[in-house]
Formats: sequence, C-alpha cells, structure tokens
Amino acid sequence: MTSAANGPGAPLPYPNGWFCVGRARDLPPGRVRTARLMGEDVVLYRTRGGAVRAVGPHCPHLGAHFGAGGTVRGEELVCPFHGFAFGLDGSCTGAPDGTRLRASLTVRRIRERDGALFVWRGPDGEPPGWELPPAVGVRPLAWWSGEVLSHPQEVMENSVDFRHVKVLHGLDTRETAPPDVDGPLFTVHQRTTTRFPGLGAVSLEQPVTLAGLGMMRLVAELPELGATLRVWVLATPVAPWRTRVRFAVACSVPVPVPGGGSTRALDRTASWLALRASVRIIKQDRPVLAHKRYLAQPRLVPGERSIGLFRHWARQFYPDANPVE
Repeated sequence: MTSAANGPGAPLPYPNGWFCVGRARDLPPGRVRTARLMGEDVVLYRTRGGAVRAVGPHCPHLGAHFGAGGTVRGEELVCPFHGFAFGLDGSCTGAPDGTRLRASLTVRRIRERDGALFVWRGPDGEPPGWELPPAVGVRPLAWWSGEVLSHPQEVMENSVDFRHVKVLHGLDTRETAPPDVDGPLFTVHQRTTTRFPGLGAVSLEQPVTLAGLGMMRLVAELPELGATLRVWVLATPVAPWRTRVRFAVACSVPVPVPGGGSTRALDRTASWLALRASVRIIKQDRPVLAHKRYLAQPRLVPGERSIGLFRHWARQFYPDANPVE
C-alpha cells in the first residue's frame, strides 16, 4: 500500500502485516461484526460450525452492507437486502428463489491467535508474506482498548526507547542484550526493576517479541511470587495516523490447592492489576504520541542503537515505499 492510502501529508504509509480486529470471544458461532482497518470496514463472521471468516463489507449484487443486518445460516453469510448467500470461499450459493450471482466476496485472510482475531493486509491478490508466531497456550484474562493519534510503528518503537521509559514512566528498564532479528520477528531483551508491596525491589526479566508492527508479546517471570506475566500489545491502524491499541494480560499465580495448579479467580485478579499498570503507561504515552512529529532521520544519542535497528527492521513492512532512511 502506498503513502497515499494514509492521507495527504502522512509521514508513514500503512504497513503490511497481521493486525488485530477484535477478541475471538466476541465472535461466537452465528455472529456477524464489523471492524475498522486502514480506513475500510471488514466484516467478520463465524459459521455455525465454528469457521471464522473476514470479507469485504458490501454485497456485489446491489451493495448492501453485511455488517448492517447480515446473518449466518449454517456455513453461509446471508445478505440482509435480497437474501443472497455466500459460502466459505466467498462464492454465491444462491438467493431464496434459486438465483445465483456470478460474483464473489472479497475474502480476507484471518487467523485466531492467543484469544484475538488478526486480519492480513498486504498487496491485493498476494498470499501472506509471513505467519504469526504460534499461540502461547494461554488466553488473556483482562483486556483494554483505546485509540491513539499515532501510527503502529511509533507505538511499537516505544519497546526499544528505554530513555523515555525512565523519564515518562519512572521505570528502571534496561536493555540486557542486543535485539534478535528473525525475519518479521524482533525480540528485545530487557530487565525492569520495580517495587512490590511486602517484597521490596523485584527484577523482572522481560523478553519482548514483536511480530510485525501489529503484535507485541511480553513474558515476565516473577520468581519471588512464582508467577508468570504475559502481556500483549496489539496496534491496529484504523485511519490515517489513528491507531487502536489493545492491551491483553494473562497472569498465572500458582497457589497451593488440591491437585496443584492455580485458582482462576486469583489469576484473573492479578491479570487486572497488571492490566491497570499497563494502561497507565499507554495513557502517559498518549498525549506525547498525539503531538510528536515523526522524524525519518532522528538525532540519536549513545545507547539508542536499538532504535536504529528497529527502524531498519521495520522497512520490510513497506514494500512499495521507503519511509525510513
């Protein structure tokens, strides 16, 4: 996609990749929903058999919007205007009187991962250039969603901007090793020292992995508590220089219970407490992101090499442009 897709004057174009369009639990069998992605509507639905699909919003017959009254009938999506039905491959299977359209829906690639739904955006007609990393086997227990006046690259760049973490958020976070780059994956190695009531100073080892510019996963081990904290940051461009950011958290806190394991209620409470801390951070970032200017050639200082590495890595998601020099 070219920079024109971002509107006049936008310093960064829309990137290619996988972007979150909602929670999987909000799309049960038989449900039809509309999501916003890069200035366009995408209609999501799940068939009675559990298959999830993402399609262009308008019926090719006379343009009705499937998100405004469309229904699921078995494994088909049905237009609310004239009843034309469409199968899993997007082809028309017929209307109530047996008439068929010689037209198909635009089917978007969609994936379920870690309790979220992701839609691929890239060059029209081309298959996804890469896949999301495997699921971690744990679904988030707490969610938050909000918009920022910024771009997904700017949101994700904060993961390597350690200087702002200290100044803006008051956290002692330091890089412990250079980032690892593996194609569309970018892993940051860091340690955060913070204080927990009754425990004093606690150091958290936090490998942070970015999968493209739409997904960040953080895993932190808390040995003093015997707990594991997982945080997802999902950045979805919805309009020019406007991004919906979703935070998701799963905290596992083992406690002595019959048969071992952990209690769901404790995990959920810990997850919501961790989510509150994460949301505090993005709310502190929000006004800065809304008013800062993207600089293609920033004047970096010693200790900020990872920002340059991040920007070089990010180039691959703009095949039709070169937004970073």
